Amino acid sequence: MRFVIMDVPLADYRLPQSAKFCHEHTKEGRYQKNTMNQNIIREIDKEQIKETIPQFNVGDRVRVHNRIVEGARQRVQIFEGDVTKRQNGGIRETFTVRRVTSGIGVEKTWPLHSPLVINVEVVRRGVVRRAKLFYLRDRVGKKAKIKEAIVAKKKK
Repeated sequence: MRFVIMDVPLADYRLPQSAKFCHEHTKEGRYQKNTMNQNIIREIDKEQIKETIPQFNVGDRVRVHNRIVEGARQRVQIFEGDVTKRQNGGIRETFTVRRVTSGIGVEKTWPLHSPLVINVEVVRRGVVRRAKLFYLRDRVGKKAKIKEAIVAKKKK
């Protein structure tokens, strides 16, 4: 089995200058680890993180443009729904979108920095007072609606 990082075999991956292979003593006399693996992971995270992240919050209605790979073919699938949660931070940040179709609720979770997520466009802004909207799972019909935020338009 070969390990490949960003199309570069692991054996050919050059370590950053800041990689240290030994323990260092701190002033308190405790050991401080600066391992090679942690530095490699930080370097890989910097390369894979997206520079432009769309601004959306929990409660917003969004359209997620998702790249679907089927064999040699690729297509873009659009999933529209309400953002029920955002969690973690940095490169590991994920968001969950909920949609009700034919009376059946469907929730999908995507990593925010995934190369398969092409675009996240905000359809409308919502007003909520919670960070996680799990209570929407129990509600049906008008009770499951999220209030729309009133945004003042700029005059020209």
